[in-house]
Amino acid sequence: MKNSNPKDLVEVQAYSDLMQELNATLRRLFGVELKDAAEKQIYRALCILVRNRLTEKNNRFNKRCKENQTKEVYYMSMEFLVGTNLRNNLYNLGIEEACREGLAQYGINVDELYALEPDAGLGNGGLGRLASCYMDAATGMGYSVTGFSIRYEFGIFRQKIVDGWQMEFPDNWLEMGDVWLRPRQDDAVEVKFGGQVQEWVDETGKFRVAQVGYNAVTAVPHDMFISGYDSESANRLILWSAKLPQSFDMAAFSHGDYVRALEQNAMAETISKVLYPADDHIQGKRLRLKQQYLLVSASLQSILRRHFKKYHTYDNLADKVAIHINDTHPALCVPELMRLLMDEQGYGWDEAWAITCKTLSYTNHTVMSEALERWNVDLFREQLPRVYSICQEINRRLIEHLNTVYPGDWGKIDYMAVIANNEIRMANLCLAACHKVNGVSMLHTDILRNGIFRDYCKLAPESFINVTNGIAYRRWLCQSNPLLTEYLTDIIGDGFKRDAQELEKLLRYHDDATVLQNLRQIKRQNKVRLANLIAKRNGIRVDPDSIFDIQIKRLHEYKRQLLNILHVLHLYCQIKDKPKGDYVPRTFIFAAKASAGYIRAKQIISLICAVSNFINNDPDVRDKLKVVFIEDYKVSLAEIIIPAADISEQISVAGKEASGTGNMKLMINGAVTVGTLDGANVEIHQQVGDENIFLFGMKAHETEELWQRGYNPNEFLTPELRRVLDMLTSGVLGQRFDDLVSCLLTNRFGTADPYMTVADFADYARAHRDIEETYRNERKFGNMSLTNIAKAGLFSSDRAVEEYARNIWYLK
Repeated sequence: MKNSNPKDLVEVQAYSDLMQELNATLRRLFGVELKDAAEKQIYRALCILVRNRLTEKNNRFNKRCKENQTKEVYYMSMEFLVGTNLRNNLYNLGIEEACREGLAQYGINVDELYALEPDAGLGNGGLGRLASCYMDAATGMGYSVTGFSIRYEFGIFRQKIVDGWQMEFPDNWLEMGDVWLRPRQDDAVEVKFGGQVQEWVDETGKFRVAQVGYNAVTAVPHDMFISGYDSESANRLILWSAKLPQSFDMAAFSHGDYVRALEQNAMAETISKVLYPADDHIQGKRLRLKQQYLLVSASLQSILRRHFKKYHTYDNLADKVAIHINDTHPALCVPELMRLLMDEQGYGWDEAWAITCKTLSYTNHTVMSEALERWNVDLFREQLPRVYSICQEINRRLIEHLNTVYPGDWGKIDYMAVIANNEIRMANLCLAACHKVNGVSMLHTDILRNGIFRDYCKLAPESFINVTNGIAYRRWLCQSNPLLTEYLTDIIGDGFKRDAQELEKLLRYHDDATVLQNLRQIKRQNKVRLANLIAKRNGIRVDPDSIFDIQIKRLHEYKRQLLNILHVLHLYCQIKDKPKGDYVPRTFIFAAKASAGYIRAKQIISLICAVSNFINNDPDVRDKLKVVFIEDYKVSLAEIIIPAADISEQISVAGKEASGTGNMKLMINGAVTVGTLDGANVEIHQQVGDENIFLFGMKAHETEELWQRGYNPNEFLTPELRRVLDMLTSGVLGQRFDDLVSCLLTNRFGTADPYMTVADFADYARAHRDIEETYRNERKFGNMSLTNIAKAGLFSSDRAVEEYARNIWYLK
């Protein structure tokens, strides 16, 4: 008998132990053995096994943090785009291979179990994905960070394209995704809406305030445990669901009023039904405000309860707790923390304000004024009367202070006020209170400092800092692209799995013909995988040897998917004019969701679908040009699309994209960026240099100067673009898109071409000519791709979290 390799014996023992544990879990849950269990039973049992391991790890981690009196971070975000959990947790726990091999002994493919898991319906776009990346990174680095959000029953929505138009359907992710959640009914808290504010002076002469006649909603916490790569830590994402304290009206039921018996609880539960309900009506606005307050009030009550249990005082709150506001949705943290400290704990205004300011920090994610949340005073006062009175006092004291700094400059003071023009401005609320404010790319932070927040920055310039976004690269490279990861490990070692900067070792192989060939083969295999998915889902056959040009992100006008599809039609016209020309075949792939009430974005999706049908059915061009719109974009879909990308479309108008993170995920998988100098594209350009990126378009200062001079899109309208726009209004695409053309060329819908699509079109077309020419040179394009992989380490969420920990949260 041959001697067995000790490493092999350890691995066999590992998967044997794991299968025994899985068998025991199946017997306990379903009364079946692994060999007899149904696929869904195995999936649930495996998830619960992993959840239990994370629970134990979290308990041990919390015990260490308590013994060491570790400072804790609480990350408040309306969304966490977690994606799927099973593969990520198995990978981070270091047991994915053991699980794969163990299940294979029973004829079970773990990939089929992965396919059963729905994406957790807790986010929409980059904001939520960033929050999840930071939770993963913080856990891997051993920081105590707890996320807070809402347990949306139906998430954002499930997107279906029906006759070219986006339709929204419920995303019932909890049907299979609930297995990751641990509800804690005993830790539910009360959240108050409506009523009146009662003020009095008690017998000791102390001013007292109470909210009376309110409607109470019970917020129930659900724990989702977060793993970190090769880490002894585990953190929690706490998600709140809403219900009534008394969910059933027995009196109404006894009188035969069965609908009313359930009605009030149904109304309460709507708060946690859907992420970002349409707010183009008053009911939607009221619901969004309730969601934000439920998140903030329930979370802060939980934080304070936990802190007091540990330290028996709130005086040291800012020393032991950092509460981070991710964008303006949780901005109500400012007045709510004041309310809890003053009304519930008896602090005076000045003491409470000092604690609040030192405890809270704020990340801004947008420079567009229309995206900085504002609430109508009447609606706000109706729902949150006590919080409104606190906002009034914050505003009064702020204006008093501003008038000493900018005496008599009432225009500036009004711009900086928390309450003005019958609105409560959530960004200004954060700026007035938070000890640190950060942007998410160098350009974005510069615009905050010198643009929309410049007057606040002058008051406290040291408070404004930059933390460029980062990605959980182990998910987006190591898990999503195993072929590339294995090859990188072979040639540069596995150090990059711990430290992303180790990817720079790949530069040693610049211009190495063998390495470039192998990277091309890996890319092609990933393209074949995506092509198979497209054939299955869309019924469209795409050529994996064509350029895969990919734009995947939330559908918004400033991200300029419209520019992309107009250029596709321009390419179509070129091929029709010269059908026998020498063209590099191209496949343009789009995936995006538009907000339910965002009609212009939905029109752009409709245009993309119409162009796809038009081009893909034209025999003159379909071997040279294909267009695909993949519906229901989500994390698990991105994990297949991103490794297959040759070209990464990052084409927002300069000065509008705060950072972007899709650009980083595509970059680390070897895609080459075509983009403007906007957001983190600026830093990608700094990393890779002019020769490894395709830049086009105006810079941020040039767009601003053009606006100041007076932008007229008709002055930039080329004959080529005119021809394309005529196609949109002629009906040749199967329908007309007059509104889209009008919004580009006329003031019919407000400012003509607000995102300068027309102005940048000619240079965008030039950049695409450069792409075609470069792609013909396999060696040159291969070196560009290699360089992008090698230089992507800077954009790790580990680096970003370390900067937050050091410069904002003050963690040791």
